[in-house]
Amino acid sequence: RRGRERFVQVNCAALPEELIESELFGHERGAFTGATQKQIGKFEQADRGTIFLDEVGDMSLRTQAKVLRVLQEGEVERLGSARTIEIDARVIAATNRNLEEAIDSAVFREDLYFRLSVIPIRVPPLRDRNEDIPRLVEHFATLFCKENNFKPKHFTSSALDLMSNERWRGNVRELRNTVERLMAMTDGKTIDVAEVRGVLRREPRSGSAAEEAGRTGTLREFKELAEREFLVSKLREHGWNISKTAGMIDTPRSNMYKKMEHYRISQDADG
Repeated sequence: RRGRERFVQVNCAALPEELIESELFGHERGAFTGATQKQIGKFEQADRGTIFLDEVGDMSLRTQAKVLRVLQEGEVERLGSARTIEIDARVIAATNRNLEEAIDSAVFREDLYFRLSVIPIRVPPLRDRNEDIPRLVEHFATLFCKENNFKPKHFTSSALDLMSNERWRGNVRELRNTVERLMAMTDGKTIDVAEVRGVLRREPRSGSAAEEAGRTGTLREFKELAEREFLVSKLREHGWNISKTAGMIDTPRSNMYKKMEHYRISQDADG
């Protein structure tokens, strides 16, 4: 039955702390400065359907407490309203963080963890299931052509073998970006080993950004290497808590998330 109803997606890591509660639970007109009209929250939108909470491990403890109440009581309360609204939504949550470690570090609620992990599904990193890569390449290539009105291009078996042996530290996101880049940048109708090698990212070197300076060709490259190294070191220092790290380096959490995606920083690869 729910499959015919709405599927509502929320990226918890991309929403600033001051906005996430309004996005999830909604608000009434005048609830806060800038609230010029009523907004229906994501949980309310997903009533009788499904809500997908992506990067749920990046929610603050305050927001976690309110999400827990929704799961326990089956009701939400818009910001600026005293009225409770009953909802019936299936909740799917995902995270790339180790929530057991987050619980031990007191940054994730244990009661919320048990509420969410009714049927846990652990997805192994892409490097541990390289037999899926040819099918994923075909899927992303077909999707790219459909969305951008591109003519299909053929990946040779040698190109697929090379891609299947790559580590893909950014997992499926990195693979999809690579496929889209190959589709857009390759002139001919066939994508072979040479084209794939041209876009695969370089393996990280063991030296610091300062040591890399002599190997990079431009000032911009050096600055990017230094920024990536700085972000990784701060994330390690704060146990890969994105919210805490963003606060300590004085940048919005949404910007921190964008930087991590831009530099393909992940705990699996850089932890």
